[in-house]
Amino acid sequence: MSSTKHFAKGSAKPVLPEDGLLRLYSMRFCPYAQRAHLVLNAKKVPHHTVNINLTEKPEWLVDVSPLLKVPALQLVQEKDQPSLIESLIIAEYLDEKYPENPLLPKDPLKKAQDKILLERFSGITNAFMKILTQNTGLEDYWVALDIFEEELTKRGTRFFGGDKPGFVDYMIWPWFERLSVIELKLPQEYNFDEKRFPKITQWIALLKADSVVQSFYATPENHNEFWRTRKAGNASYDLLA
Repeated sequence: MSSTKHFAKGSAKPVLPEDGLLRLYSMRFCPYAQRAHLVLNAKKVPHHTVNINLTEKPEWLVDVSPLLKVPALQLVQEKDQPSLIESLIIAEYLDEKYPENPLLPKDPLKKAQDKILLERFSGITNAFMKILTQNTGLEDYWVALDIFEEELTKRGTRFFGGDKPGFVDYMIWPWFERLSVIELKLPQEYNFDEKRFPKITQWIALLKADSVVQSFYATPENHNEFWRTRKAGNASYDLLA
């Protein structure tokens, strides 16, 4: 079961089958929720998705996400059916729980280095929000991206995960899928430089063609329209319904 509709304040809680499947509470255009979708799809883990209107959150969301956050992953087969929140915690849990197609390195040092790299990705996420909310931060974004261009060059592989996408690739991809939103926000200043970022340019093209990314992909036009409506105060959560 996957709801295309986003449940809002006053809506009845959806009745899901008691089939033991994971339940992911999500929002279609949330980059953090997208992380969870990518890992679930990479692992081919059957699950139910319940989309949430984050402007007018349904009252029952607190039952599965006490902090009213998405993504929230409810583990219905565990005692008391606990829920996990925070996208990186959810993603790492899924990678350990479902060992098929491992995404994080098994080597402790390499795993630690990947986690450190993801900590440094906050420079990009912070700059992204600064651009959207303050119309500034574009150069901060490119400077933060330099770190990932250098790391991919250092690793000498097509993906951060090696010869195929891994944990880092799927955790950072959602923000690259939304590059068009930055261009929409700052059309005169936007200046993605393929000469400055040759490895990242190739990486973006490769990820865009990846079957897992394609399984949960929205076009630049979709993202732009969502952000336009969000800025106008009437976010089109059900744009893809």
